[in-house]
Amino acid sequence: MIRGAVFFDVDGTLVPGTSSGQHLADLLGHSEIVRDAEARYAAGTLGNREVSMLDARGWASRTPAEIRGFLESLPLVDGIADTVAWCRANGLVPVLTTLAWEPVGAYLCERFGFDRAGGPSLEVVDGRYSGEVAGHFDETGKRDFAMSVAAGLGVEMSRCAAVGDSRSDLPLFAAVGLAVAFNATPAARAAAHTAAGGGDLRVVQPILREWLGQGG
Repeated sequence: MIRGAVFFDVDGTLVPGTSSGQHLADLLGHSEIVRDAEARYAAGTLGNREVSMLDARGWASRTPAEIRGFLESLPLVDGIADTVAWCRANGLVPVLTTLAWEPVGAYLCERFGFDRAGGPSLEVVDGRYSGEVAGHFDETGKRDFAMSVAAGLGVEMSRCAAVGDSRSDLPLFAAVGLAVAFNATPAARAAAHTAAGGGDLRVVQPILREWLGQGG
């Protein structure tokens, strides 16, 4: 029986100390561009659309297989597989809602068993990335994707939880029954119902368990 869903962020949440975009940019050769763009986004002086367009240019001529190989070295917190399994065992559908590119979400779904992922996508022409964005996805898109998933599962947003760390999670935090700030910025902690930290995602399991026990 499906009791609800848990929406997990990727960058800063599952990927500690950096972002999947920065990790890939380091390997693709445009790290300084992405580092500057992400810092400006965090400061609120650059929009998500502009960040995505700047990053996408660095993917031009690369293949999906190359990117998949780069993702094998993506740094991740411990306990992801156990937490995904715990969610499923307790009737919660684990979903990724992220500003990370679609190949990142697809990789994490394949590796850890998340149900699905929502995120921005890149244009592919003749088997290679063109350097253009195919589909933008911002902080309101994260919330709207989560609401669509919940509706498809037949559950209210009040029976859903979100685990995230930063500015892009705030609209979703405001829409769910439980918002957990994990290794989060001050703004995200202020917007969440509770906070946790550390290098192991399993720390959120007792939080979710208590919430379920209270009728979440």
